[in-house]
Amino acid sequence: PGFGEPSPPGWDPTPEAYVDWLIAEAESFGYPPGYPIDLVGHDWGTGHVFGALAKRPDLFRSVVTDCAGFLHPDYEWHDLAQSWQKPDEGEEVVAAMAALSTEDRVALFVDLGLTEDVAADMAGAFTEDTGRCILGLYRGAVPPYLRELGDRVAELDGVPTFFVSASDDPYIPARLSEDVAIRLNADLLTLEGQGHWWLAHAHEQVADHLVEFWNSLEED
Repeated sequence: PGFGEPSPPGWDPTPEAYVDWLIAEAESFGYPPGYPIDLVGHDWGTGHVFGALAKRPDLFRSVVTDCAGFLHPDYEWHDLAQSWQKPDEGEEVVAAMAALSTEDRVALFVDLGLTEDVAADMAGAFTEDTGRCILGLYRGAVPPYLRELGDRVAELDGVPTFFVSASDDPYIPARLSEDVAIRLNADLLTLEGQGHWWLAHAHEQVADHLVEFWNSLEED
């Protein structure tokens, strides 16, 4: 909600609200007990995926995310996130983003590493509602939110986990993701030379590894 789709009336964009929304979406598939879901998340999706897993591990056969370093006790939010988390300053930042023309927003996203077509989709989807949801989500995740989430996930009993780590991601130090993968006994695929938006460039490579990962679960 708020990111590509309008948020529903009365939506309070907190991390917990997104977790509950994701759980409800998973339940809506109507799968019978014992037929859990393989869940995949990117960026903040890591927080949503592991929040849902910590709350309802019975729903999921496996999880796949990037940005594993989010769950590391030493992780610190990047500068833009910290701006969003500050009263008044955050409102100014999202207002400036909303004031950009679509063309300028596309150029900004391309400079960050996205392909032109994906950047155009994202630029066109940014609304006032998106800005409101950004602020609510990040302000609900000030420390120690992520560290405590990592601790909760570490206590779970062996849900198969696969992490994708982009070596040049400016927001997530690769060493933190490596540590989290060890802590959670997770598989780890490192994409050398790729950045935060690896999905726009290395998706076929990663897809092959994910199919292999899911096939291994069938063998188990």
